[in-house]
Amino acid sequence: MASLGLLIIRLVVGLTFAAHGTQKLFGWFGGHGLQGTGGFFESIGIKPGRTMAFMAGISELVAGLLLALGFLTPIAALLFVATMLVAMVKVHMPNGYWATSNGYEYNLLLIVVAVGIALIGAGPYSIDAILFS
Repeated sequence: MASLGLLIIRLVVGLTFAAHGTQKLFGWFGGHGLQGTGGFFESIGIKPGRTMAFMAGISELVAGLLLALGFLTPIAALLFVATMLVAMVKVHMPNGYWATSNGYEYNLLLIVVAVGIALIGAGPYSIDAILFS
């Protein structure tokens, strides 16, 4: 049952993170696309905004898909950590912990889940298990 639980966690967290990437890249799921996200990035000092929005979006999309598939899981975790640390420092830390105040709660949760999965492994229902076991 633990293997099934790990698969469910990977799928939900990974696909949710990938969807956040598509918000930035394509404006899907209520996102603002590269133009809107790039403008926001510029407003908080992340320049060039559109390029950095692309980098954030592609990082989220790739990290999420890798985690969901259980493929190159340590790389997925690294992308999760890098992307969420930038979001925490540039946007969320000044607002405190709780997400209800736009704090870093959600970002930290994603980091912990991704690192935890990387440390224990993606499990038997993963591409990593097929390729590297």
